[in-house]
Amino acid sequence: MRSRRDDVDWGAAVERALAEGLCGFGGPPEPDADERLARRIRRFRDIDYGSFVWTRDADGLYWLGRIEGPYFYDADVAATAVDLVHVRKCRWLTAPFDESVVPSAVVATFGRGGRNFQQTHDPAVGEQTQRLWDERS
Repeated sequence: MRSRRDDVDWGAAVERALAEGLCGFGGPPEPDADERLARRIRRFRDIDYGSFVWTRDADGLYWLGRIEGPYFYDADVAATAVDLVHVRKCRWLTAPFDESVVPSAVVATFGRGGRNFQQTHDPAVGEQTQRLWDERS
């Protein structure tokens, strides 16, 4: 949930997402002007309800959530201030995870850096994430 803009405090975007029950990313409201953004929005919009999502906060802790709603553009002033505008409702667990218990494939995905919405490609990550979800929810 990091903005692609350098002038945005990404930690504030994560705080907003956790507080408001959202998952998403930033960008202009008119994706047609940017084909890469339009593709990213389509991929995000098409994710199945119940899909797991991970984010990391400014303290380096990992948060686990599940997609619970359809895509929408959030034009709220608070959303635009942290560039968290292309969003879906998300149910986040109430406590974060330390890196030592997060699936290694998730840690590796974050380790690659980047500011895109990314899929973790590992055959075991779904089962590992489900186990953590079941233990904490």
